[in-house]
Amino acid sequence: MNWTTPDLCDDHPDVAVADPAFRDYGGNRAFCGRIVTIDCFEDNSRVRDLVATDGRGKVLVVQGGGSLRRSLLGDMLAERAVANGWSGLLINGCVRDVEALAKLPLGVKALAACPVKTEKLGAGEVDVAVAFAGIAFLPGRWLYADGNGVIVAERDLLS
Repeated sequence: MNWTTPDLCDDHPDVAVADPAFRDYGGNRAFCGRIVTIDCFEDNSRVRDLVATDGRGKVLVVQGGGSLRRSLLGDMLAERAVANGWSGLLINGCVRDVEALAKLPLGVKALAACPVKTEKLGAGEVDVAVAFAGIAFLPGRWLYADGNGVIVAERDLLS
């Protein structure tokens, strides 16, 4: 990694900066990529669907409504994300299997850990605008995350 979010903020003052609400759970603390979104609440069916697709150069942003009652990502889905090249996930909700997540080469930021799995009802919308942590996450925009925070830009800041 040859960038940090502070350096990107200094060089690009027009980026959106998320409120500092997230903890690191993945083995990669720094990650970036084009945003793909899911809007779901206590149902990770769409997360399961998307981590099974090609994620090279992409970050999955999951609007889980801030629920702390169910986990939207666990070790099996995270392993599938790694296998399909996803750079990372930003989750406005919970994760589980945190010891296993920490060993995977994947960026994972979430609000908290919760051991309870979700319902599997097939609910949720993909590639819709979502907002949380004080900013909007739009499909196709670029997300950069590291130990300093999360920022969103309209374009790739590293090219």
